[in-house]
Amino acid sequence: MHLGLGAFSRSHLAWYTARALDARDWGISAYTGRSRELAEVLTTQDGLYTLIERSAEGDRASIIENVVEAHVGGDLASLIADISADETVIISLTITEAGYRVGVDGLLDSTDSHVRADLAALSNIEAEPNPSAIAVSTAIGRLVLGLDARRRACSGPITVMSCDNLPNNGSLLREALLGMAEAIPDTAAWCKQMVSFASTSVDRITPSISPEEQEELAATYGDRAPVIAEPFSDWIIEGEFPAGRPAWESAGARFTDDLEPWESRKLWLLNGAHTLLASLGQLRGHRTVAEAITDPVCLHAVNSFWDEAERHLPATLGLTEYRSALHERFANARIEHQLSQIAIDTPTKLRLRVMPVAVRERESGREADACATVIASWLAAGEQRLVPLGIEAADTGTAFSWDHAVLAVESLSTKLAADGAFLSAVRDELDRVRHILSAAR
Repeated sequence: MHLGLGAFSRSHLAWYTARALDARDWGISAYTGRSRELAEVLTTQDGLYTLIERSAEGDRASIIENVVEAHVGGDLASLIADISADETVIISLTITEAGYRVGVDGLLDSTDSHVRADLAALSNIEAEPNPSAIAVSTAIGRLVLGLDARRRACSGPITVMSCDNLPNNGSLLREALLGMAEAIPDTAAWCKQMVSFASTSVDRITPSISPEEQEELAATYGDRAPVIAEPFSDWIIEGEFPAGRPAWESAGARFTDDLEPWESRKLWLLNGAHTLLASLGQLRGHRTVAEAITDPVCLHAVNSFWDEAERHLPATLGLTEYRSALHERFANARIEHQLSQIAIDTPTKLRLRVMPVAVRERESGREADACATVIASWLAAGEQRLVPLGIEAADTGTAFSWDHAVLAVESLSTKLAADGAFLSAVRDELDRVRHILSAAR
């Protein structure tokens, strides 16, 4: 069962499952986050959709058959039935970083109003004869509701697997889920015994499709729910699957006992560069990653950030080859990866993708100038309302000031906000970015 049905899960998880040697033994019952339309379209197409791998040489299309059911996220009756079924042995998630509802300490955020409401609703489950009537709104709350039903049904062990761009995502998911399950003590104890948590590093650029291109693809392929992806894909998995899993390794996935370095390679080099380009690229007037990476100013900033990040990654990860491949992937003009799409929830992404590199650079006695450039670009883009800054005063029209900038850095890392040398570097870089933009105009 999959929570968070969207383009990425269909270009990655479902694609790997469809290519596994035992693909015919595995089906995915998937739930959207909010989209009713996607669930309805896929239902009318019997779950089938076209995956188009787009490269400079052309398009390669294939039909993916392993999504056997598509539901809206709010279909709690079906979700509970799926999770409690003994045949369901894996629950996977692509619910975005924000969907885990965790605080900076990595634990369930008890100050979140949606979390508080779900905890209250779940604590009253004994008084509700119909579990699907329990009013839960978060993905984690719905997951706990289903696992409570699985416990009551005496179904077997199950693996819960995160496929989101979060460091140590399996452990983070475990903490969030167990924190929510504390509302039902018996279920919390059962989860600790019967639920395994897998961590993954996922890597495949999957851009959104414009309405105009959607119409063109529908005419070409007769498909109202196509997915476009780059040819490159990578999937590293760490964890146990006590009730079984598809032979994903036969489709190219890799299993490891130590995911962290692979995860950091991807989060820092690919996602960190994307987050940089979302700010600096838009400031420079670019619309897509492919446009931005051809700009010498953006390219220099990306390479400088990669140089800093690479110092804190094992050489055994093939970093030279990975960086070369990333440049080629970014430059693929036929993958229209919108910078405005990448810019969504920028503060959370910076906290996970850039600040760890900055902290390591400063702890190693270096200036972290490239990281300062990333932060300065974000502040400048936030000043122009191109990306969110995540602090109310700066996001609601108040004139931007250096005090706002310091608050914004503090929201990312209290440690770096207290580092006078780093703040000075950010201020210098902010002035430099503004100067570059002023000169360009």
